[in-house]
Amino acid sequence: MTVLTPELFQSFDSSITDVAIAETMPPVIYTSEEFLEFERRVLFSNEWLCVGRASRIPANGDYFTCVANGEQVIVARGKDGTIRAFSGICRHRGMQVVEGEGSCSKFTCPYHLWTFDLTGRLLGAPAMERTAGFDKANHPLPALAVELWQGFVFVNFATDAAPLAPTLSQYEPYVANYELVDAVCPGTFTLTDLPWNWKVMFENFNDGYHANKLHHTIQDFCPSELAAFPVPWHDSSNVIFRTNGYTHIDGGFNATTKALMPIFPKLTEEERWRSTFALMPPTLNFGTAPDQAFFFIVRPKTAGTIDVEIGYLFHPSALDHPMFDHLLTMSDAGVQVFVKQDQDATMKVQRGMNSIYAPRGRYSWQEESHVQFNRWLVQRYRGHWPLGDETTGAVVRPPRLRVVGED
Repeated sequence: MTVLTPELFQSFDSSITDVAIAETMPPVIYTSEEFLEFERRVLFSNEWLCVGRASRIPANGDYFTCVANGEQVIVARGKDGTIRAFSGICRHRGMQVVEGEGSCSKFTCPYHLWTFDLTGRLLGAPAMERTAGFDKANHPLPALAVELWQGFVFVNFATDAAPLAPTLSQYEPYVANYELVDAVCPGTFTLTDLPWNWKVMFENFNDGYHANKLHHTIQDFCPSELAAFPVPWHDSSNVIFRTNGYTHIDGGFNATTKALMPIFPKLTEEERWRSTFALMPPTLNFGTAPDQAFFFIVRPKTAGTIDVEIGYLFHPSALDHPMFDHLLTMSDAGVQVFVKQDQDATMKVQRGMNSIYAPRGRYSWQEESHVQFNRWLVQRYRGHWPLGDETTGAVVRPPRLRVVGED
């Protein structure tokens, strides 16, 4: 029996109205494997997915591999300096061509030594000369669309997707003075099999309501009542963000509640009195503080588990600080306090979503971002919702979305 019913379709209405009267989304969309599969088809196969920082592959020939919507993907900087992304699955027998990251002039599948260049073009296929009608030009690694934004690499399985950058324009003024393209990322770490739905992660990241409640003491400098939603959200936007003011200048998410790293030098005084928290669904959570930016790349695995890659961005001058390594350790220790508190909360929220008593709760004004996120989701759900067969009452699903590279 499907969960994609007309009743569920109609139930979204109460979650996308004014925050003063809205209620939370139906619990089933956080727990159902069928619903996650629906999201994979309608969201993750069509939206821009963040896969990492361009600085991870600074030189021609550099590459890294990742998982996007369950697919093995290679992200490589070609001989011409252009960053491209393509499937990491060999066109012969489906073996994963390469793992990890590195630098090379070509990719060689270890199974039968098919070789591909840095654009995904098939260069060589041993002993295929007797195969009727075989033409190397017809067997490239399927390409994904690629766009760079503020130093992040985004990919899209829909190769004709509309550009991403115009849909993020409302947030641009809030990050312009960080000059994020040149910011330094010392590395990332990944938390695996975290036991909650990807949307629970997104909601928690941009939830101003819990700021100095769950995180009391360590986040008292950035209290819930100083949350603000500076621009009206519109349906063409792919970013949902809020600002959150401080009780003192140059706040920091650590035990001192003060910035530890060098402040980004072009920030205005107003910017030094706040953080921003932004969602770029369905994969990127991004935030700023006066001395750093931070990002969480979210990768759903099941309806109730995700992997999350976490990284920090600093002004290049930070690396010149003689105590940089020690300051980074102190800064990360502070972040880990938040991470552990949030992990406990989100795990218990996911547990609650499975309860027969799971609520359709009401929102505080400090949760305006949640209603905006609901709107982003629902307009996409509705665009692909399966229609009911009037004669049988059965659910008729739309045709499966074509995967890039399929014949």
